Amino acid sequence: MRSIIAAAIAAGLAAPAAYAAEAPVAAKKPYEVTAPAGARQDEYYWLRDDTRKNPEMLAYLNAENAYTDAVLAPTKALQEKLYGEIVGRIKQDDSSVPFSLRGYWYYTRFETGKDYPVLARRKGAMSAPEEVMLDQSAMAEGKGYFAVGDWVVSQDNRILAYAEDTVGRRQYVVKFKDLATGQTLADEIPDAEPNLIWADDNKTVFYVEKDPVTLLSTRVKAHVLGTPASADKLIYEEKDTSFYMGLGRTRSDKYVCIYLQSTVSTEQRCSQAGADFAKNGEPGGSYFRTIAPRVRDHEYEADQLGDRWVIRTNWGGAKNFKLMTMGDTTTRWGDPGQWRDLVPASKDVFIQGFQLFDGFVAVDERSGGLRRLRTLTPDGKSSFVASDEPAYTMGFSTNAEPNTTKLRYSYTSLTTPQTIYEIDVATGRRELLKRTPVLGGYDPADYVTERLWATARDGTKVPVSVVYKKGFRKDGSAAMLQYAYGSYGISTDPSFSPSVVSLLDRGMVYAVAHIRGGQEMGRPWYDDGHLLNKKNTFTDFIDVTRFLVKAGYARKDRVAAMGGSAGGLLMGAVANMAPDDYRAMVAQVPFVDVVTTMLDESIPLTTNEFDEWGNPKDPKYYAYMLSYSPYDNVEAKAYPAMYVGTGLWDSQVQYFEPAKWVARLRAKKTDQHTLVFRVNMEAGHGGKSGRFRKFRETAESYGFILTELGVEK
Repeated sequence: MRSIIAAAIAAGLAAPAAYAAEAPVAAKKPYEVTAPAGARQDEYYWLRDDTRKNPEMLAYLNAENAYTDAVLAPTKALQEKLYGEIVGRIKQDDSSVPFSLRGYWYYTRFETGKDYPVLARRKGAMSAPEEVMLDQSAMAEGKGYFAVGDWVVSQDNRILAYAEDTVGRRQYVVKFKDLATGQTLADEIPDAEPNLIWADDNKTVFYVEKDPVTLLSTRVKAHVLGTPASADKLIYEEKDTSFYMGLGRTRSDKYVCIYLQSTVSTEQRCSQAGADFAKNGEPGGSYFRTIAPRVRDHEYEADQLGDRWVIRTNWGGAKNFKLMTMGDTTTRWGDPGQWRDLVPASKDVFIQGFQLFDGFVAVDERSGGLRRLRTLTPDGKSSFVASDEPAYTMGFSTNAEPNTTKLRYSYTSLTTPQTIYEIDVATGRRELLKRTPVLGGYDPADYVTERLWATARDGTKVPVSVVYKKGFRKDGSAAMLQYAYGSYGISTDPSFSPSVVSLLDRGMVYAVAHIRGGQEMGRPWYDDGHLLNKKNTFTDFIDVTRFLVKAGYARKDRVAAMGGSAGGLLMGAVANMAPDDYRAMVAQVPFVDVVTTMLDESIPLTTNEFDEWGNPKDPKYYAYMLSYSPYDNVEAKAYPAMYVGTGLWDSQVQYFEPAKWVARLRAKKTDQHTLVFRVNMEAGHGGKSGRFRKFRETAESYGFILTELGVEK
């Protein structure tokens, strides 16, 4: 009898009749995946259907959902209780901190019971009449999925451009609204990225076109209001499919820029925002100039204000990056040799970003695994923004305009809700603008956060952020949930979650492992966790678990693990490598079929990722990736209880990866532990849309975890 059903019977509950049926069994169909370095059999390859209409495939996914419903039925009351707790901590009629831009104050606000925000503005002051730009709850009515990915108002404050997704596949449709009349214009642009920029003429919008098959962004186009999308002018086309593409305006508003980025190199092209882009001419020709031509292993980003550009760059071997400057008109573009140091490189401090203001520069950096901010003034004064907790994270809030002495920033920790401060750089005075309300009697003083250092098997010290409720005893009896990501140089910072409180209040420990593959400890931390060093990500996670168990934070058989996307790859690899260290695992939208996906350049985003995972057409990378790919390493052995989630319309990790993985696990694993597969048939990579609906998924996975770990309900 499987564990959740056994728990239900032990509690005096009847197992649902539907559970008497066997778990869904996917058919095995011979299929050979060929590669230059060898061929492999993939008996579940047939589950892949790019149209998402194959009746046999859909029947299997629906059967998995029905099975999950049956298996998790005994936890339904617990799920409802968890959902009520989580939603009960959220102030329903909440609003964001307004910010000022070109004479208007912009903000979002939620109405009680509504899943989506109202985007609004007021002219001149917050006491002025409200202008509703987008009522997203009304727009989402009747739709299974809805998201506004980006919005931007024209320079004359009249026309709103916004990107809308009603499928969940991140293929946005750009629409326009006349804010003076409230009329939605006839113009529509399909298959676009959610990244829009206006030119100074107030009629031209730049956007990034998305290939409808590969979902790659390879072309920048200009749309002129009142003309069909088919007539949009090609501004720039990128031939190298390993590069991502984005758009932006400089801090001065003087330039429009195209940002091109691969895993290991970048390039930025900028043009005067007031140029006449409607004229005919060579795409990307005289209008857009290159700040510095792309060179492998050179990454940079530049911004302009006043008479200079400031560039964050790893030029000259600055692995942790530095800030440099060049004159706006006095320096020849395209020559990093003419750049001059503003903030030199450091082996101990990683520069993550910066923002320019008329009287100072704000720097976003990492030191000791923590993210902090500091300000630099022209007189050479450097000041850090203070924190009172051992584990926290800071970041820039919305600083829409540079002509201010004040810096807005966000602050959070595992115990402190998201907080927005404004500090006056001239006087040092700090003002609290907003702390996200947490209802239901939550008091940060009732919880404790710690910063720990676990020793990995190669001697590396790995930072760990831990939180628990006061009164917790490190006697080795508690249940624990450990989370991590560890890929793409994305750092997992300790931040507050209203959901996690439900675990802490039940006596659990929550831990965030800052494993290699992120950039918590600087660029070398990432270099040691990707390509041929990727296994360090997995072993770090395992070693953190063993450290915490040994230190008394949890009992060995009461540990759960959670990760999503590339963090789902982490879950799959760890399940193969150390299944006995975990009682339960949650793998959301997991990237688990590494080799097959990376061999297929028709799959969205594959070519962008060769410098992250390696190109399996190279025998060296093929062998290494194959050695850890979760799908390829499923064995006939016992695995932890598993909750696997995906979205049918996922554009980042295709649904068929976890579908195949679950099918192979069912066929091979020797244990009787729970294995459920939840497929959201109306969502993509981020799960369900809406403020509250996503917490239904959280409550379901948490109910699974609590039941498996034997936590008191």
